[in-house]
Amino acid sequence: DLHRLAAAGFDLIVNPCSVCYCADVQSVWQECYRVLKTGGALLSGLMNPVHYLFDAQRSAAGELIVRHKIPYSDLQLSEEERQVLLGDCRPVEFGHSLTDLIAGQLAAGFQLTGFYEDRWGGDDRLSEFLDVFIATRAIKR
Repeated sequence: DLHRLAAAGFDLIVNPCSVCYCADVQSVWQECYRVLKTGGALLSGLMNPVHYLFDAQRSAAGELIVRHKIPYSDLQLSEEERQVLLGDCRPVEFGHSLTDLIAGQLAAGFQLTGFYEDRWGGDDRLSEFLDVFIATRAIKR
């Protein structure tokens, strides 16, 4: 929620993989565009939507079992399953489509000038097969 920030007041926004906690990612891109100065940059970390296809508990055990559709939301889970997955500390996550994540920045008016992918590493089973993180650099024209 950036509505309290003045328009065209920032040269740079760093968004470190946080839109997965927002139900409506398009409003995030629109607000980022509004508060950036012309020529300002938005650096965004994103979760690859493929991450959300798999059953989280089974993935933690090393099994990749396709269970969900994209777009995804933890709110689609039963209350009991959500409590097991999130406990009392983890926030609800939303797995957005690539259209919402990438084309959404373009629709907000940004020009994409950089794209990078990376893996989680460690014991993350999915990272053995593909990059689970995406980073973009977008400029306000």
